[in-house]
Amino acid sequence: MVRIVGLGGSLRPNSYTQIALQVAAQRIEALGAEVEILDLRQLRLPFCNGGKEYPDYPDVKRLQDTVSRADGLILATPEYHGGVSGVLKNALDLMSFEELSDKVTGLISILGGQSNSNALNDLRIIMRWVHGWVIPEQIAIGQAWGAFSPENKLTDEKLSQRFDQFAQSLVDNTRKLRGVN
Repeated sequence: MVRIVGLGGSLRPNSYTQIALQVAAQRIEALGAEVEILDLRQLRLPFCNGGKEYPDYPDVKRLQDTVSRADGLILATPEYHGGVSGVLKNALDLMSFEELSDKVTGLISILGGQSNSNALNDLRIIMRWVHGWVIPEQIAIGQAWGAFSPENKLTDEKLSQRFDQFAQSLVDNTRKLRGVN
């Protein structure tokens, strides 16, 4: 079975990033994959200092072990000042090639203004650097305040279809590149 881990780079309560991550997870689970979301809001993670071990922070080992066991990743980030959030970047920096190499990865960015792909491009570079595989489908949601209903459902059918395509691509490419069913 395909195992996917989702990481959302927003610490804000009622975060659109976390909502989009949940939507993606539901679509992927509907295709028969297993999805675990590690909520960075609930993990106690230090700032990365380049060290290999963080004995005072057991959640670092939990993060590393959970990602190591995964076949693929969903990385979701708000776009702050034209780039990936510091929260998600720090979580990625607390890992290395051992955890991230060969992971098939789908990317999602959330913006309050017009959508663009700066944060997505940042994440592509990071994942390429650690020898991960990023799927070609990506999701950038601009003006996120209008993308979801009060029940956290997508309000736009085309965006909903993009989530379906994203989920299908992540599952299909993970099966191919990781050799899992």
